[in-house]
Amino acid sequence: MHDRHSDPRIELRRALQHNPGDAFGWILLSEHEIDAGDAQAGAVAAQRALALRPGHPEALARLGRAQWMLGRRSEAVASLCAAAANAPNHPGIAVWLGHALEDVGEAEAASDAYARAHALAPDEPQIAAYLLAWRRKLCDWRDLDALARQVREAVNSARASVEPFAFLSEDSSAVEQLRCARLRATQIAQAVRPLPAVSRSPSPRVQVGFLSNGFGAHPTGLLTVAMFEALSAHDDIGIHLFALNRDDGSPIRGRLQTAAHALHDVSQQAHAQVAETIRNAGIDVLFDLRGWGGGGAPEVLAMRPAPVQVNWLAYPGTSGAPWIDHVLADAFVLPPSLQDGFSENVLRLPRCFQPSDTTRVIATPPSRIECGLPASGVVFCCFNNSYKLNPRSMARALAVLRDVPGSVLWLLSGPGHADARLRAFAQAQGVDPQRLVFMPKQPHAQYLARLRHADLFLDTEPYNAHTTASDALWAGCPVLTRPGETFAARVAGSLNHHLGLESMNVDSDAAFVARAVALGRDPAALAALKDEVAVRRHDSGLFDMTGFAADFAATVRAIAR
Repeated sequence: MHDRHSDPRIELRRALQHNPGDAFGWILLSEHEIDAGDAQAGAVAAQRALALRPGHPEALARLGRAQWMLGRRSEAVASLCAAAANAPNHPGIAVWLGHALEDVGEAEAASDAYARAHALAPDEPQIAAYLLAWRRKLCDWRDLDALARQVREAVNSARASVEPFAFLSEDSSAVEQLRCARLRATQIAQAVRPLPAVSRSPSPRVQVGFLSNGFGAHPTGLLTVAMFEALSAHDDIGIHLFALNRDDGSPIRGRLQTAAHALHDVSQQAHAQVAETIRNAGIDVLFDLRGWGGGGAPEVLAMRPAPVQVNWLAYPGTSGAPWIDHVLADAFVLPPSLQDGFSENVLRLPRCFQPSDTTRVIATPPSRIECGLPASGVVFCCFNNSYKLNPRSMARALAVLRDVPGSVLWLLSGPGHADARLRAFAQAQGVDPQRLVFMPKQPHAQYLARLRHADLFLDTEPYNAHTTASDALWAGCPVLTRPGETFAARVAGSLNHHLGLESMNVDSDAAFVARAVALGRDPAALAALKDEVAVRRHDSGLFDMTGFAADFAATVRAIAR
């Protein structure tokens, strides 16, 4: 009987030894090497195929995918452009070209590639999902409802596995998000062979592992570094960071290295090699700090390198994966009413599940004028990623601007023509497009300093501000949110709840607009609210990382037992 977990690469390599002139064999081997996470071997196999069949689009596509995984982004684009030129009617190649163009900053060209793939295969929901997610990022809301309907129907009828991270931006329920994640997890489970179980002698120290591609100047690094520093004071807990990203030379990476008992650089390693490194470190409890967020390694976790595995922090939803045992949350962000949408056992911290770097000093910002802001007037802001700025959230924010004369909405500059599209949307809603002010991406310290000019953060749905909400509160800017019915829609609400500012969590769009307008028209009330944020920042426990580390350590000990 054929073992569904047998490694097809072994048979292919054997066959190619006997028949090295089989170009299609090399293409197939390249595909399997890439699926196993071995991009270097995938590239070599694709090059062998190209030596036999110069310009073959399937070989060029595999070479492009391998180069993309190796971080050779411009080479990947060149290979995939050549593949697309040689196979203009191949939707899969157009999708991979879209991925590569995204990474080199060719935002509009990436959108065109996804649109071409969708035109070639209009009934393929996975391609519709790529186009939908990228159009959201570009604030290009053409055909949004039709694409969203196609993707949700495919998930609900189990017809296609789409990226669970992108699905968080859809108006779906927690149960639908679970269906989406399960479809993706089932695909991986069918392709990955778990490591054999091992018996281990008990150790006085609980060895805790954290797997992430964000150990550096990245939201995950920024959120966790002070917590790891506080956790390192707990002698009975060993901290092992498994970094899927290379050392970026940032101060955050240096602090993480110091706080951990070991930082293992597992970047660009095959999945099996990463899993072996985790297994050899004797990890008792492994936290997945990436989930379905892109750039993670679910295949590694599917190999079960640790006896207990936990979903925490970076992916605001369920893993839907049989290899993840627990999800770490809090009672606000994941109330009992949402539990049916989670495959994991739910563990709840007594405080907000999200830590943050409380060592950050907030510098003096440049002047309002230098930031592109008017000299006076209320500054509403929303520094969420552009894919969260959907028509509903933007219409709500623009309704606030219409009723608060002289106010502006400060946004992060998006990719491609996103900013121009948002200005056009404002104009269509009867708001002067110049009242939208865009901040180019800034180094984190400069971005935090600029938050001092912001008066009120207007949140988005169904995907809230997460790190950005924490940043705003740390900088003294209150956050107004409408908590929804999914984990991703309740994070800002959890931060407010644990800060003791429940009044900033409203229950309808009408209440959201009314509250923002009332604050925008009453400078004294807005100033008092900002003063209250400053006081509660110190007193509430939300930003107490020593306390957070103690709660976290207690949870880890309980899991390990």
